[in-house]
Amino acid sequence: MCGIFGVYSYEKLNVAKRIYYGLFALQHRGQEGAGIATSDGKNIHYYKNVGLVTDVFKSEILQNLFGYIGIGHVRYSTTGGKSVENCQPFVVKSSFGNIAIAHNGDLVNSNELRKELESKGHIFVSSTDSEVIAQLLVRELLKTSDKIEAIKNTLKKLVGAYSLLIMFNDSLIAIRDPRGFKPLCIGRDENNIYVSSEDCALTTLDAEFIRDVKPGEIIEIKNGEITSYEFDYDISKNYDPVCVNAPSIYEGATTCMFEYVYFARPDSTIDGISVYKVRKNIGKILAKEHPVDADVVSPIPDSGVTFALGFSEESKIPYYEGLIKNRYVGRTFILPSQNERELAVRLKLSPVKSVLEDKRVVLVDDSIVRGTTSRRIVNMVRKAGAKEVHLRIGCPKIISPCYYGIDMATKKELIASNKTEEEIRKDLGVESIGYISLEGLIKAIGRKDLCLACLTGKYPTDVNFEKVLERKH
Repeated sequence: MCGIFGVYSYEKLNVAKRIYYGLFALQHRGQEGAGIATSDGKNIHYYKNVGLVTDVFKSEILQNLFGYIGIGHVRYSTTGGKSVENCQPFVVKSSFGNIAIAHNGDLVNSNELRKELESKGHIFVSSTDSEVIAQLLVRELLKTSDKIEAIKNTLKKLVGAYSLLIMFNDSLIAIRDPRGFKPLCIGRDENNIYVSSEDCALTTLDAEFIRDVKPGEIIEIKNGEITSYEFDYDISKNYDPVCVNAPSIYEGATTCMFEYVYFARPDSTIDGISVYKVRKNIGKILAKEHPVDADVVSPIPDSGVTFALGFSEESKIPYYEGLIKNRYVGRTFILPSQNERELAVRLKLSPVKSVLEDKRVVLVDDSIVRGTTSRRIVNMVRKAGAKEVHLRIGCPKIISPCYYGIDMATKKELIASNKTEEEIRKDLGVESIGYISLEGLIKAIGRKDLCLACLTGKYPTDVNFEKVLERKH
């Protein structure tokens, strides 16, 4: 999961600073690296490095990124290690023009594509599947001068999740895969057209939201105009009933449910649905499905806050902040290693003893993936004097890996894949635990066209598990 942001200035003003602010608003989507590429219609200027947006880009760097077209990226690694080579955008220079690509998502067939390209003489400088897309596009552009046709031919080879921004000479192109796994939207103000992973970044720049990019749509922005192309591709070609086992629920778009549960900012709207309202609904449904006698409802910040508000409102149990977050520590789930995640938990949260001591506490969180973070937080609350700890989770049990852009690569990492609910309760050391039901989640979101693979083990595309796990990390 990453964040991408693009700007096209039809007044031909420099856009680097606006991209910087857009990426800052999307920092929650990736904290390992950041990059910006800009173009004056002919020449590309770019800079990328590991670290947060504010660490990577100083004023002198932004001043040297000239151009009225630009794209940016914040990185959260699922394929490829934590190095500057794997940061984006990728820039490819060729005889027919310069190309920059920023990608959010994961391909399940990247290994096969990489090997095929290497056999034809292509040399890779990174270990990510995003560069595979760039190299494929270069190859297709050698066959046709029609860039949209070349893009369509490239997309036909991709299996998996991808929202893309492509900067090609004097055009900015936005693409959302046929299943719409990852969000992407368009906005504008009096001088610029924007494309963003989430509309919260548009709000930051005081831009007007126009619409979401549709699944299977290619948007070209050129000469200040927006042109839409339909990616006419049969998604059933990527479907393997042996792997999926549930064709009836995966016939159309399958947007990642985790966007609503965890990744997106609560002030974002995805495909017309408010993330804040979804999380409030989840909390209310949790309270109905798993009632409990308690004194305090407390969120595990920040992602658990809106769930806890809904739980408190429905259950009539008072809401208090029993855990205070250090605002200078980022999101623990998307850190790349377990050691880093464990250290971040200790740095990130501090218990409020006066709230927790001698209380029956309901802790509300968005999800449990590995369980390590939850266990440490429960221990922290116990040490602060809580009499009872009850855990309520706004996502059903995660039992299968994600191959579309979330870093949970093996079943053995997932606490719910091989333990019963009672075993999880004992393992985490709580009096009770309650997950929202799958039906409750779907009701809270208000749409059925969701990717639920990590909850059901039924994947919306063909997944060759052995080849996926060969990917370099």
